[in-house]
Amino acid sequence: MELTFWGAARQVTGSMFLLKLEDDYQVLIDCGVDMANMSESMPLYPGASFPFDPTLVNVVLLTHAHLDHSGKLPNMYRDGYEGQILCTSPTMELTELLLRDSANINQRKIKAYHKKLAKGIDPESIPFDPKNLYNANDVQHTLEQFVPIQFHRRFNIKPGLHVTFIPTGHLLGAASILVEVEENGETKKLLFSGDIGRNDYPLLPDPEPMPEADYIICETTYGNRTHQSIADSTEEIADVIQRACVDKPGRLIIPAFSIGRTQAVIYIMHKLFEAGKLPPVKIFADSPLAQQSNHVYERMSSFLNEEAKEFKKEYGSLFNFETLKYIEQTKESEAISNYNEPCIIISSSGMMEGGRIQHHIRANMENSYCTILMVGFSAEGTLGNRLLNHSGSIRIGTREYPMKANIEKTDSFSGHGDVYDLLNFVHQQDAEKLKKVFLVHGEEEAMKDFSEQIQSEGYKVELPEKGQTFKL
Repeated sequence: MELTFWGAARQVTGSMFLLKLEDDYQVLIDCGVDMANMSESMPLYPGASFPFDPTLVNVVLLTHAHLDHSGKLPNMYRDGYEGQILCTSPTMELTELLLRDSANINQRKIKAYHKKLAKGIDPESIPFDPKNLYNANDVQHTLEQFVPIQFHRRFNIKPGLHVTFIPTGHLLGAASILVEVEENGETKKLLFSGDIGRNDYPLLPDPEPMPEADYIICETTYGNRTHQSIADSTEEIADVIQRACVDKPGRLIIPAFSIGRTQAVIYIMHKLFEAGKLPPVKIFADSPLAQQSNHVYERMSSFLNEEAKEFKKEYGSLFNFETLKYIEQTKESEAISNYNEPCIIISSSGMMEGGRIQHHIRANMENSYCTILMVGFSAEGTLGNRLLNHSGSIRIGTREYPMKANIEKTDSFSGHGDVYDLLNFVHQQDAEKLKKVFLVHGEEEAMKDFSEQIQSEGYKVELPEKGQTFKL
């Protein structure tokens, strides 16, 4: 069989791996959007928005809901794919929210595209092709093809092909996937890490031990970095709120992904509130998608850790408390700029490449009484990354803005495991028995550093290029 790396190769986003068996049966593991480079850098297959023929793919396996793993699923069906998508039930529900939200964003992009054409702007200068943007009908068709699979169930896709979804933390429903292939009287096992979570992360269970495999495909987002302790996240948030909203007093803006990071942040604030440690400042959760995601977390709380289950049992809700206000309408969101009291604004997206957060950043860049707290990873090329590395000003669109707001960063809320969590994932495999470790989903420097570490321990390692195929 052959494994081709069509995404997350020497970069963080766009996970997409194609496994072709000897009988030509094809399995696609994840189908993500490249968040750092929205234009396709590989030659595309004729009539498709992929560098391979989607009509030849037989089944898709989805590790979790985030768009850099799920965001191109509707394109698969538009380009002729007719198979199913296998994932856990929480992943199915969260992916629905993200894909419907993406379709709405695409609709706005298409309208803007035609307005630019009407003004005589050269279509070649517009950084996307509207033909590649899916709509609500495409999403609905995609959702009808989802098949939820229980954690730990060894599911038989066809004779000689089994898959098992194993909890890995990171996000509600997220899984590593064990793929077992029987060919020529021999069984080969491939373990796809997905995004590896952390122990003791708010709301989520710890990553579970992984079975032995012949090959592992391992993410390396933080392949050369350690995280701050999760245990410190509650105190850290309380300290930032005190400095930004009480000592100053001003406003605290937290860009956070609507699904995953926002739930962790709001849950920690709820815990502070119930403990009497949260200052009496208004908290605006400015993301309708985050509110919908909260409902999924509440409804599927059986998938959460024991602490979260007990907290919900005691207080009736994981997220709702007195000083928290959800913002739904765009006008309400814009009106927050006129709110003169100290406040906290939690808005998406985490990398600031879209969503309401851009309005809040633009409105507060020159406000020295504003603190922007970055709580997650921002890929190169994104506004979030530029904000972290600004030198007195920052460009949004065609305009350069002076930067007077205070920028702070914490990785205690990162849903990705750090280098020690990644090493733990690899160390569960016997270096003498494991045939190969493929490193993906990381910046090249992190991959190289992590590669050197595990090679020194006897593991055989590959850092695939995009489009590179390996015979297994």
